Amino acid sequence: MDSDPHAQSPTSSPQPPATQPPTALALSRPLKIALLVALYLAQGLPFGFFTLALPVVLREAGYSLTAISALSLLYLPWALKFLWAPLVDRIGGRKQWLLTLQLAGVVAAAVLSQVDLSSHLSIVLAAAFVFNLIAATQDVVTDGLAVRMLDSRERGLGNGIQVGAYRIGMILGGGFLLWLFAKTNWSVMFASMAVLLALCAVPVLALKEPARTNTEPVAAAYLAMGWLHRLLTPSMLLVAGLIFCYRFGDQMISTLWGPFLSDFGLSKETIAWMKGTVGSAASLVGAFVGGWFTFLVGRRQALLASGLGQAACFVLFILAAARIGGVPLLWWATVLEGIVGTMATVALFAFMMDASDPVHAGTDYTLLASIVVLVGGAANVVAALIADAYGYVSAFSAGTILAIVGCLALVLTVDRYPLSERIALAWRRPGSLSPSR
Repeated sequence: MDSDPHAQSPTSSPQPPATQPPTALALSRPLKIALLVALYLAQGLPFGFFTLALPVVLREAGYSLTAISALSLLYLPWALKFLWAPLVDRIGGRKQWLLTLQLAGVVAAAVLSQVDLSSHLSIVLAAAFVFNLIAATQDVVTDGLAVRMLDSRERGLGNGIQVGAYRIGMILGGGFLLWLFAKTNWSVMFASMAVLLALCAVPVLALKEPARTNTEPVAAAYLAMGWLHRLLTPSMLLVAGLIFCYRFGDQMISTLWGPFLSDFGLSKETIAWMKGTVGSAASLVGAFVGGWFTFLVGRRQALLASGLGQAACFVLFILAAARIGGVPLLWWATVLEGIVGTMATVALFAFMMDASDPVHAGTDYTLLASIVVLVGGAANVVAALIADAYGYVSAFSAGTILAIVGCLALVLTVDRYPLSERIALAWRRPGSLSPSR
């Protein structure tokens, strides 16, 4: 558990019940890998289907664009999952949560395989919400499990697997299931989703957790507002601020890249191929390269090298906005940023795990993940204002400068103030090929 003498709760925040540090999950490395691959793939699969494939399916079924756009309102569980993260952390075991949630996903997919799409849109929309609620809650459980079962050496590899497996799940859900629907029908497609989700639950059966060391009742006020108590600890606020700084510049550029490609004159088909296929493949490569790189060099060097490397890739974006290099440069920029940018994401996620207290692992990591989402929205607004007023060159230049400043701000701050024992342990320590404990 993090040891931070300055992390005192404000008097207005609900106090958490007393706890002892949780016993580490002593699992074999193969089981850890199998769990991470299965659990993150199980999240990405339905998300990929409902965000990428379902709009196509509904459009072909004759639904209006307005009706299809209602899907975007059903992803609120991902934005609000921090509200029930304390409950997930404090009640029940993670194996119990995971098996229950995965069984619910299998049942939901099986039920949908029997629904007539042409006359039951409301059921499909309700199912989309249920799947998002299940996946968002499972994300809290899985992140908390990863914080507890991965040691400081393994978090880089673990987060590479996290990003890569989730991406593979999205490809299966948004690509394979759509192809299967085109070749067969709605029932076969959802029956196949149910089978895939059931297979993802198999590694969870081998998970063995130590008994809880804290059995005293949990105050209802803490379950309701425990996330606020965790957020308002000084160390967590500083970590959240550093994450905001690290991501802001690259999110400014990332949110503008799609509109820029359209304004550049590329067709929708070319943009889909460039961003959806080639860009996704580059991100998948970046996830695994980033996981291995973070494992080898340690957290500090991974964050510094990949953060500055990503900023260097953004120079290509500036040149493209200045109409230098033409279409070939757009491809190079997409591929290189997809690889290096995902490496930076993996390193940042590992740092977020370092900052998460194992006692409150799901809550802490979920809060920091919410900051990542918040950065995207804020950066999108700022980037759009700059681009509308001064053009893409100015917006990309500003994003590049902020990416460099944010990277250096995080690294130099943690150099001086490690924030917690867990962060200090992982900060300058390279990975090791020694077997897991």
